[in-house]
Amino acid sequence: MGTIPDYPRGLTFEEVWAALMENRKQQEKTEKEIKRVSKIVGKLGNSIGELVEILIAAKLWEKFSAYPYNFKRAYRRVQVFDDNTHRQLTDIDIMLSDTEWIMAVEVKRDVNKRDVEDHIIRMDKIRRNPPAETRGKKLLGAMAGGLIAPEACDLAYQSGFFVLELQGESVGLVPPPEGFLPKIWS
Repeated sequence: MGTIPDYPRGLTFEEVWAALMENRKQQEKTEKEIKRVSKIVGKLGNSIGELVEILIAAKLWEKFSAYPYNFKRAYRRVQVFDDNTHRQLTDIDIMLSDTEWIMAVEVKRDVNKRDVEDHIIRMDKIRRNPPAETRGKKLLGAMAGGLIAPEACDLAYQSGFFVLELQGESVGLVPPPEGFLPKIWS
């Protein structure tokens, strides 16, 4: 007859409890690390967006020399307030201005269709509650970004927006379709 194998003894309640508590501590550490990394990534994303906005803003008014605009001023982060409640409704990333025209330019790192839809809503808010710099001027809109999704570009032109895209170290107007007419929002 053979010998009975020696099986390891089972874990005690205390040992199981200690293992669960250690696991819980590790989960809390992991959650804290995930939050820390998420915060860093969020700041990086904001920094990239800010960089795209700065690159696009540089001499942006020159891109419209083929049009009857004489943009000489550019403003960044123009806030739009409700005239009655004085609550901020939106802001304009870049606003170009001359004596007759205003252009509200929405800048995104990557422009998608939803961004264009949001800008349509923003333009209506600007039209209904114009900042002091825009009063008495004709309002135009534009979408600008590092990358423009083709369907976003199509929707932007259908909505009467100009479209600008980073091209190397500069920004350029994406050639509009035949017969494009910019929408005047005022």
